[in-house]
Parts: sequence; structure tokens; C-alpha cells
Amino acid sequence: MDAPEWLTENYMLEALRVHHEDPGLQLHSMHVQPAMARGENYGGVLTRIRAQYQLSNSKQRLERSFIVKTSFEEDPIASAIMAPYDIFNREMRIYEEVLPKLNRLLREIDDTDQLFATAIHVDYKRQLLIFEDLSERGYVMASRLQGLDITHVKLILRKLAKMHATSAVLNERQNGCLETYDRGFFNRYTDNYSPYFVGSLLACAEYILKNMPDRAYYGHKLNALAPHYMEIGKRCFAPTAGHINVLAHGDLWVNNVMFKYDPRTSEPVDVLLIDFQYTFWGSPTLDLHHLFNTSLQEPLRLHKQDVLFQYYHSIFSDVLQRLNYSTHPVPSLNLFRQQVEQKRFFAFHSSCVVQPVMISEDTKDADFNSLMGEDERALKFKYNAYCNKQVHKNLINLLPLFDRRGLLEANQAD
Repeated sequence: MDAPEWLTENYMLEALRVHHEDPGLQLHSMHVQPAMARGENYGGVLTRIRAQYQLSNSKQRLERSFIVKTSFEEDPIASAIMAPYDIFNREMRIYEEVLPKLNRLLREIDDTDQLFATAIHVDYKRQLLIFEDLSERGYVMASRLQGLDITHVKLILRKLAKMHATSAVLNERQNGCLETYDRGFFNRYTDNYSPYFVGSLLACAEYILKNMPDRAYYGHKLNALAPHYMEIGKRCFAPTAGHINVLAHGDLWVNNVMFKYDPRTSEPVDVLLIDFQYTFWGSPTLDLHHLFNTSLQEPLRLHKQDVLFQYYHSIFSDVLQRLNYSTHPVPSLNLFRQQVEQKRFFAFHSSCVVQPVMISEDTKDADFNSLMGEDERALKFKYNAYCNKQVHKNLINLLPLFDRRGLLEANQAD
């Protein structure tokens, strides 16, 4: 999808003048190109702009790169589907109003860790965000097809635990200020994602019944689950009374983080969280289930989740205690693991409905309309996501586990 026609040199000039507080700033050139390929992003239009400009008090020309994120406003079908989720206004408010406050809370305990990318311009009228291009500081995305090893995941969990803990503290200190962020993937306002979620569930069932006859039992269970799927998801996403709820990232997977590597060892040394369109108030365990079941390498997902839940809990509880959080008792590891199990449905959803699309290697039809549509092209796109050797292997390994935990039952929301 091309950048909007109104994203001109004059627009970028005014944005840079505001950011630098320099009305005399001059823009000398601007080069525009897509920032991501098909199949890498479904949540908006991402454009990379390389700008050469000069501050009014300097003779030196600066050459900087920026990422511009815009909505689907020029696609009426996509706009209508996304409207109830309010993802663009929400993300702009998160970057402008919430994330800076979380950074300030960390500084109270002498923690200067940078958790997020920096937004340099927010435009509510155009539904646009302009960010620093993290690639200029050496940050890159890991491979969505290869997945993450334990070193990468622990870096994410360290930052995520701090984000979660500071958000709980902010909500406590400012009288529930974050509780209005209640429009995650599953929410009480809309079922507009049903064609993607239920459609993929049915595509999974169809694939199993056609290609895995010895596991037809699971295909029949998924078909029976489909009419209840959205309601189960809504109940899973509802904040649980008595638990510590947080501002969850909402869509935490390999493409929504960026890593920096040590050039000598090629080991990851830092990570920043990006893309807060689906941020919501709810259980921190939902972010963990989503990350672990979309982005971990195998067999890390099968055998090391206990280690990762423990690692996250140690940082999460430490930051809460150091910031004197008091609304609810900080859960012990044992109690936290019970909360993890209560939200385990999202692990099933992330594994069997979301990940097949995320790791699809066939990107010819990988666009928003294929994801959300119900026509022949869209149905074929969803089915083909399961025609992947890794997805096939994952279904063999994971469906029995989810079945034993009751996550394939149609009455689990009763």
C-alpha cells in the first residue's frame, strides 16, 4: 500500500519544525519508501522517510530517517472493520500521554532503561505517528520465521515486566486512569475480528480433517468450538477482580520488538517495544501467552515456558514492590502461575489461530483484506497458512496439550 498523497514535503517540514521547536528549519530533500514487506504488518501503513534538513542556527545539514505510521483511512472496508477497535487514536494517546509517565516512574527507582521507541510527532486529525527510525541506532527486527531463542526472549521479558509494573502503579496513583483502555483483540464492543479468528479456526479444522485423518478428533472439536469462540475470548480478556491488572501491550510478537546486537559477538544486548495499537487493560499473563506462543523457537515453547514465567515474575514483582504498589498483594510465584492457567485460552488462540498467519511464507495474498475477508481469496489465504510444515508439526505437538487442559471445549466459558 502506498503512502498517503498528503504526506508531502510541506507536511514533513512542519512536523520537523514542531519537533525541533525551530520555525526556521529548512527541509532540503525527502525520500519515501515502504517500511515493511507484505506479510510483515497488518495494522496500518508503514512508510520510511529519509529527510535531509537544516536547523536555522546551524550550517550543517542533518540526514535522518523516520518511520511514519498511518491508518487505513483510504481503504473504506478496512476503516469500517477497524473503527470499533479505535487502534489509531489509542496508540497516539499511549505514545503521547502514557509511555512518558511510565518512563518517569522507572526513574523514581533509578532505572533509566529505555523501554519504547520515541514518537516525534502525533497527528490526531490524520491519524499519524512519526517515530525515530530505530535502525539508525542499530536496532533491527529478528526473523518472524526463525523465532526467538531464550536470550532474546529474556531481554523482552525484562522490558515487558517493567512496563506492566509501572502501568499498575500509574493506574493506582491516578485513580484508574488506564482502565478505559478496554479494546483489545477480544472486547465487548465488537466482533469485527471474527472473520479472522473464527475463520482461521475453521480453516485449521478443515486442514486437520483433510490432511491429518488420525487426528480428526481435534478437527471436530474445533468445529464445535467455533460458535462460542468470540465469547470465550472476551471472557479471557476481561480484567479479573482481585488480580493485579496492567496496561498490556496486546500484540507482543517478534515483529513488534526491535533488537540491538553486539557487533563483536552477534549476541542481542537490548530490545525496544514498538506498536501499541492493541494495548488494553487486563492480565499481564495475556502478553506472555501471546509472545510465547507466536514467537518462541521450538522446542523452547514446549519445554522452557516455566523458566520464562519465573524470570518475568521476579522482575515484575520487584518493580511493584520498589514502587510501593498496594492496591492488591503482589502475587507469589505459585499464585501467579495459577493466574497464568486461568488465561491459558489465549495460548491456544495464539498458537493455533494467530501464529500460522504470522509465519506464513506465502505472502502473495498477505494483506488486510485476506486476513479479514470471507471471500474465496481470503478463505484460501487462511487455509494455506496451515499448509506449512512447521504449523503441521505444531498442531501435532500442541493440540493434545490444549485438549487435556480443556481449551478445546465448547462450554469452557460456562
